[in-house]
Amino acid sequence: MTQEMQFKKIVAQYCKTEPEKITNDMRFREDLGFSSLDFMSFLGELEDTFDIELEEEDLVQILTVAEALEMMERLKAEA
Repeated sequence: MTQEMQFKKIVAQYCKTEPEKITNDMRFREDLGFSSLDFMSFLGELEDTFDIELEEEDLVQILTVAEALEMMERLKAEA
């Protein structure tokens, strides 16, 4: 399983969209229906699954799936 598909499976746990139907331009709140609590839980699960450390100043800039993927890939490369 690719890292992107694993990421989208985690996203799908918090919304009513199948992983295969989640596109990179989807917005967490508007398109996927994430609440603030969903988003924070989701980010915690990303940290655990991908062994990354998310910084609060980075998190406020994430609106879309693509932005979250890019940030995750950047953090994994820095580790």
